[in-house]
Amino acid sequence: MAEATLASHRTSRTTPWRTRAGGPSAVVVPAYFHPAVAAEDWDTLARPGQPVGAIVLNIASGPGTALEPDLHTVATRTAAAGIPVLGYLDTTYGRRPAEDLFADMTSYLRWYAIRGFFFDQVATGVGALPWYREAAVTARSLGAEQVVFNHGAYPDPAYAGLADDLVTFEGPLRAYEDVVAPPWVREHDPARFWHLVYDTPKEHLGATLRHAARCHAGTVLVTDRAGANPWDGLPSYFGHELAAVGIHGGKPG
Repeated sequence: MAEATLASHRTSRTTPWRTRAGGPSAVVVPAYFHPAVAAEDWDTLARPGQPVGAIVLNIASGPGTALEPDLHTVATRTAAAGIPVLGYLDTTYGRRPAEDLFADMTSYLRWYAIRGFFFDQVATGVGALPWYREAAVTARSLGAEQVVFNHGAYPDPAYAGLADDLVTFEGPLRAYEDVVAPPWVREHDPARFWHLVYDTPKEHLGATLRHAARCHAGTVLVTDRAGANPWDGLPSYFGHELAAVGIHGGKPG
């Protein structure tokens, strides 16, 4: 992968950001479902004017081996609606060969209308920082406008200087209820922190969004789906979630 100096793509403040009291201001959708089996969900995502901050396109834990016409169509339509589409990349906690990662990046950019990359299975410790620094620099050198790291937990604060956004929680509601954000996150815009919460009944949606606000997370997806892939479709209450999040949309104060 290319070597370069990583510039800061998001500014932080010396005084804390404030999260809007009511909850997050955008949803993000890990779209790990094919239009052949979830066409209505993709139709929903392509509607303009919704508080959808990004959609993660995941064909086969990456771009697959060839362009898929149906996925190309929905990704293009979604991007045309003004919603950023990100290509999913598995990093295996910094152990994946650099040439394989580079090949997946170039395939995504060649086949699909993506704006950036969603790096999954991202390490949290300082030892892997050089690997991820190089990965982020390479992504941007190829034209990626957005780089997201999915740690699934709070990482070393230095990762905030490498990626545009960090997924600092991914898991079920029962685990999310115990999450407490470390103080360093409040030095950054809450929109940079994404929380993905599954196995959440509809009656707990409001409380979960409020907990995200307490954790300084401005971008979320809460779903009632569960199992091995809780991202295999939209939440049954997706419309309600969009409405709840849309109330608090806008620039953090």
